[in-house]
Amino acid sequence: MVRHLPNLITALRIVLVIPLCWLIDEGRYPAALGLVAVAGASDGVDGFLARRYGWQSWIGGILDPLADKLMLTVAFVCLALSGQLPVWLALIVVGRDLVIVCGAFAYHFLIGPFEAAPSRLSKATTAIQIAFVLATLLRSSAWLAIPGWLWLVLALATAAITLASGFHYVMVWTARARHARRGPGERLQ
Repeated sequence: MVRHLPNLITALRIVLVIPLCWLIDEGRYPAALGLVAVAGASDGVDGFLARRYGWQSWIGGILDPLADKLMLTVAFVCLALSGQLPVWLALIVVGRDLVIVCGAFAYHFLIGPFEAAPSRLSKATTAIQIAFVLATLLRSSAWLAIPGWLWLVLALATAAITLASGFHYVMVWTARARHARRGPGERLQ
């Protein structure tokens, strides 16, 4: 039973999305920041436990990135709806994820099963998005005075890396799909 502890922690992180949405909607940014910090710490704990004790599981491999994506998506959408970050940035973040999910479904149903592995660019995108959400919550909570120009630079950097990551996924998976359709004996042109 203890070996399922990382999955339980991850499931609880998914549930935290509901109060995060409510806190942002109510303008309780310091509490939302605290909740995001708890979610981030729990992500580290469940990953450590899974690796340290060999408690990795197929479901954990699905739930962990899902929890991260859900938390980030809800944070971007709720912060945009509350006027704390530009709507266009939330649309870029959500749009990229929709393109990736739709592409994965299309690949699975048209080509076949695949092993999903995030690229370095995708990992960097997630890190930048997390940093931007934290900066926005810090700025909104008035705990830290982030100059407007610095926040704008972070917003633009987040948009740029998110778009680059989305285009990268489309190019890589399009090439893989073409190669898979040609068959293993045929050469790529």
